[in-house]
Amino acid sequence: MRIDRIEASKHKRGRVLVFLADGSLLKVTEQELLTFGLRSGDELDEETLTRLKEAAGVSNIKTTAADLVGRRAMSRRDLEKKLQEKGASETEARYAGEWLEAIGALDDGAYAAALVRHCGDMGYGPRRAREKLREKGVPQELWDEALDELPPDGEQIDRFLQSKLHGRSPEDKEKKRLTDALLRRGFSWGEVKSAWGRYGSEIREI
Repeated sequence: MRIDRIEASKHKRGRVLVFLADGSLLKVTEQELLTFGLRSGDELDEETLTRLKEAAGVSNIKTTAADLVGRRAMSRRDLEKKLQEKGASETEARYAGEWLEAIGALDDGAYAAALVRHCGDMGYGPRRAREKLREKGVPQELWDEALDELPPDGEQIDRFLQSKLHGRSPEDKEKKRLTDALLRRGFSWGEVKSAWGRYGSEIREI
C-alpha cells in the first residue's frame, strides 16, 4: 500500500495523519513516524502495515490515557474503565494503566490520600470517605493509610456543631436534625453522642 501524503494533525498535538492510496487514513504519533521511517510515496507491505496499525493503536491509547489523567485525577480502575468506553480492549487499557504507573503519572495511593483530604475538607467522616474510596475504585489495601489524612472525628464534629449553633443550645428537633446530618456525613453514633456531651448537651439513642 502506497503512502499518498503525510500531514501533521491541526487539532491534536503530536498526532500525524498518514493518507494511503486507497483513501484510508492512519492516525499515528511522531514515534511511529520515526520508528517506521514513514515518507510520502513509500510502499508498505501487508506485514509492515499491520505492525504500523498495531503500534499506532497502542500509542493512541496511551495518548488518550495521558490526556484523561491530565484533565483530572482518577484511580487506575476508573482510567481503564474510561479507556474501554472509548473503544480500547481490556488488555490495551491495562497496558496503558501500567505504563502511566511506571512513569509516575498514575498513583492510586496518592489519589486515595488526596480524595480523603477532600472528604475531610468537606466535613465528611470515615464512613463517607470509605464510600468515596470504594466508589472511585481505589484498592482496599490503600484505604487505611489514606484515612490517616482525615482530621480527628471529634474535631470535625465539634467544628460542624459550632458552625450551626454558634454557642446556643438547640431544641430537640434541631438536635435530631443535626445528629442525622452528622450520621449522613459518615460519623459514628458514638462520636456524635460524645460531641454533644462536649457541647454540654445530651442526646437519646436513635
